[in-house]
Amino acid sequence: MIVVAVVGPTATGKSDLALDLAEALGPGAARPGEGPARGRAPAEVVNADAYQLYRGMDIGTAKVPPGERRGIEHHELDLLDPREDSSVARYQSAARADLDAIDARGARAVVVGGSGLYVRALLDDMNFPGTDAAIRTHLEERAEQEGRRALHAELARRDPAAADSIGPTNTRRIVRALEVIELTGAPYTANLPRQEYVRPTVQIGLDCDRSALDARVERRVTRMWETGLVQEVRRLASPAQGGTGPGLGTTAARAVGYAEILAWFRGETGEDDARAAVAANTRRLARKQMGWFGRDPRVQWLDAGSPTLLDDALAVVAAADAGTLPRPGDGPVRRTLGA
Repeated sequence: MIVVAVVGPTATGKSDLALDLAEALGPGAARPGEGPARGRAPAEVVNADAYQLYRGMDIGTAKVPPGERRGIEHHELDLLDPREDSSVARYQSAARADLDAIDARGARAVVVGGSGLYVRALLDDMNFPGTDAAIRTHLEERAEQEGRRALHAELARRDPAAADSIGPTNTRRIVRALEVIELTGAPYTANLPRQEYVRPTVQIGLDCDRSALDARVERRVTRMWETGLVQEVRRLASPAQGGTGPGLGTTAARAVGYAEILAWFRGETGEDDARAAVAANTRRLARKQMGWFGRDPRVQWLDAGSPTLLDDALAVVAAADAGTLPRPGDGPVRRTLGA
């Protein structure tokens, strides 16, 4: 069954649309005394937001509370302690297992999230070669002794496309490329992500013009402050971070909404400035997300503010199921932020 992915910038209503789609694509309301519609299992939601993986990071990540999930099964939420660093490779393995299990149940998977790397890791042909400390140390020693240009020349012989992309001055990336070649026996470029789905998928992107998105962001930040974001960060942060909890690790402490409040706790700013920074950095994040997803010609863009959004999205899913979606580049041109 085709996977449905709802993507796009933050604050465009992805979670709400994902829930609406999961309800509409499931068995539907049964008549009294009857079971679910024949051949249709309930749809299930798979999270693709990197920070919603963390337990306790609820308000700042706009995580849908359990009581508001409409009885729909959700996956890839609340799996990590905030002190842990996240791993996209680990997420890929776990989330793909979820997709396999959902498909085996005869259900539809609805993926939702704005973390572009996590979305691609789940849906696309994307490999994560491991590391080898001995190989890396040897290459780094060679870079010191022979010079990075010598290593770059070797890379040019073994993978010309990688050498052209990386250039001769980026020692770290040259070393990594040669390490991957040693580990895999294949060119480094063979392990780079490709826009090729690993299973049938349709991506629905939510677009929004700049002024409307900015207003949405301001409302979201106001709502987060009113519902206890500051208290949430204090409960999670360690005493050394200005809180009363076990602490936030390197990854979690970088999340928008958390980093700014931690800076306030450290005395680097005041509450009003922290709140303004959360809004500004959320707007910046939205632009970055739109740039990421906007480069993918497979995304079917819809207006986040459309009164017929659910019907529009269902029409996209129906076309994907029927194999009648336009090829990438042949569909309607989306509006861009700021247009």
